[in-house]
Amino acid sequence: MTSHAAYLPSGLPIPVPEPDGLSAPYWAGLQQNRLLVQRCAHCQTWQFGPEWLCHRCHSFDVQWTDVEPRGRIFSWERVWSPSHKVLREHGPYLAVLVELPEAGNVRMVGNLLGDPMQPVTIGAIVEGEYEHHLESRPPYSLLHWRLTAK
Repeated sequence: MTSHAAYLPSGLPIPVPEPDGLSAPYWAGLQQNRLLVQRCAHCQTWQFGPEWLCHRCHSFDVQWTDVEPRGRIFSWERVWSPSHKVLREHGPYLAVLVELPEAGNVRMVGNLLGDPMQPVTIGAIVEGEYEHHLESRPPYSLLHWRLTAK
């Protein structure tokens, strides 16, 4: 897990937590090179995206837990027609759905770094890389994925 220079072009909307602060710990964790995922203290169920209560037992005792940013590709797409105008000159790019075995196999979407024409295999192991934008107002960080050798 490393940090690297900007992968995405400037001009995209800045990701910020919802007004009620639900995802604030996730975004704050990324700024500290930490991947935080919710886990229920009552039934131990993992979940992502963030919710105020457990998806399984409906307890309100969900806690943010550090998880190794390492997983496997569950699904992927080579994006040729991006939805935001800033990305039109940036494509194609690879979007992946990554499954995190350490966190009950929850899945999260991200960008796959490297050659956008590289072969991608379902089940391939990926590691997270953080992209920090500390000069932005407000500052923010993103988590991208990179194929590993193992």
